Amino acid sequence: MRLQQCKKALLLAGLFLCCDTSFSQPIPVELRQTEDGWSLYRGGAPYFVRGAGGDHSIADLAAAGGNSIRTWSTDGLAAILDEAHAHGVTVTAGLWLGHERHGFDYSDPLQVAQQLQDIKADVMRYKDHPALLLWGVGNEMEGFDEGDNPAIWKAVNDIAAMIKEVDPHHPTMTVTTFVHGERIRYVHTQSPAIDIHGVNAYGGAMVLVDQLIDGGATKPFLLTEFGPVGPWEMPTTEWGAPIEQTSSEKAAFFRQSYEHSVLAAKGSALGAYAFLWGSKMEGTETWFSMFLDDGKKTAAVDTMTEIWSGAFPENRAPSVEPLVVSGPSVVDPGDIVEVSVDASDPEQGALTAQWVLRTESGEYLTGGDLRRRESAIEGAVVEARIDGAKVRMPADPGAYRLYFYAFDDANGVATANVPFLVRGEPRTRFPVVVYDEGLYDMPWSPSGWMGNVEALTVDGEFRDEPYAGDTSIRLRYAGTFGWVGVAWQHPANNWGDSDGGFDLTGAANLELWARGEYGGEKATFGVGLLEADREYPDSDIRKSDEIVLTNEWQRYTIPLKNMNLSSLKTGFVVTLTGRRTPVTIYLDQIRFIR
Repeated sequence: MRLQQCKKALLLAGLFLCCDTSFSQPIPVELRQTEDGWSLYRGGAPYFVRGAGGDHSIADLAAAGGNSIRTWSTDGLAAILDEAHAHGVTVTAGLWLGHERHGFDYSDPLQVAQQLQDIKADVMRYKDHPALLLWGVGNEMEGFDEGDNPAIWKAVNDIAAMIKEVDPHHPTMTVTTFVHGERIRYVHTQSPAIDIHGVNAYGGAMVLVDQLIDGGATKPFLLTEFGPVGPWEMPTTEWGAPIEQTSSEKAAFFRQSYEHSVLAAKGSALGAYAFLWGSKMEGTETWFSMFLDDGKKTAAVDTMTEIWSGAFPENRAPSVEPLVVSGPSVVDPGDIVEVSVDASDPEQGALTAQWVLRTESGEYLTGGDLRRRESAIEGAVVEARIDGAKVRMPADPGAYRLYFYAFDDANGVATANVPFLVRGEPRTRFPVVVYDEGLYDMPWSPSGWMGNVEALTVDGEFRDEPYAGDTSIRLRYAGTFGWVGVAWQHPANNWGDSDGGFDLTGAANLELWARGEYGGEKATFGVGLLEADREYPDSDIRKSDEIVLTNEWQRYTIPLKNMNLSSLKTGFVVTLTGRRTPVTIYLDQIRFIR
């Protein structure tokens, strides 16, 4: 949930014009240090953050005892602030900073200056809203390695300093990928305009306090994301699929994380934001989701309710033990496997079961970027019970994951899953879709943003006059001249430093449908991007000449004859050329065909 906010936030953004954000009396928030340590004060009273991040109901969060939500950007912020205020909830407003893995260049003074000006406009727009609690200057913008690029930290501090000049009522925070590498040094000693260190920690929450102390931290911190153990921290199968905790195990780990990283840090911890107050495909369908798509709650919601309010809800979500496979997890095509499970309801009510076999994503280190949801295998489940299932493995070789859901009659659910591997060489079936319906439900992710990315917006579910189906992609480039591009990558954010990609051998063409807003817009389309000097290059590269679009849908093809298609990490690339006025184009039905 980062550069492109989740669908609800995008919808909320459309409400901006009808929301009044011109408040003259903000509620002042300040950071105080006494002999007992650090504390936040809001409106003159102590304020400890009991929060969550995500797009599920703010009303439900308030009813559960939560008092704050966190965003990652200002997308839809006007409506979010208004709704939060109506429920007595505060907002830590995220100010999204560009990521180098998305193509942002912190050595480019023009990009950095434009980013600061854009953020200043957002700060001026929302700074007086009474629901505003803190400014979150960036989220994991330093990357996942050592976090030691001084240009990034200078930009962070410059933005925080600007905020202090225009808004004296709200502290500044920056959020890092845990606290390893040079993060503590840069946040606590090299960024004087940053008041609070926001830390995202999952399995690492158990050692976070010790790490901060050992690293010489001097500023207070907020646990800005915590939840289950991450896919990168769990044991894996022999083919690399991480073992996911059950919803019951996750709920227990929420509590352990909170105790070890928040309650154990009195005087330093200002509170915490649970992740994710909503549903999201990241790693698997259920890994970080505290709710299902339809709003059913897991045990993690009950645990946070007890932590926030002091009491569990009257009706708690079901509990579940790990799935038990009766035989091996590496099987042949068409094999029938038997799986058993022990699920129960705290109120001794009846439970209903759902079993779903899905293809495995194979992408577990996405940095939170929105990912495609994996397809269910129709007809795979041949027998489904509350205590087990029989499942016929697909004829197509590859990695799969079997999901179990146990539902009670009070909107609660327990979840568990187990990975399988079907022996054999995976086969490619054509057409292979790059985009059809939904930007993030496809093999490649549109994560490779290039050029003047701060001037680019992408809507993958644009519903006005698509070529086919219900949606198309809308790309809008508001930069004055220059260029911008988006690469569809596998895995997400793969600039040639990790293996991946797909074998498209046998494809004859890449075809797509495109149009411009008015006609005259210029674009190029391509397949492949990563040159041979990368550790993991694309097996081949081809792009079109510059195309001048019309305002009517037109079919375009890129012939693939004589190309090596054995490993396409970059399935599709589009670039736009700027002009004096914004350039808007639409794409639909992008696919490889024979």
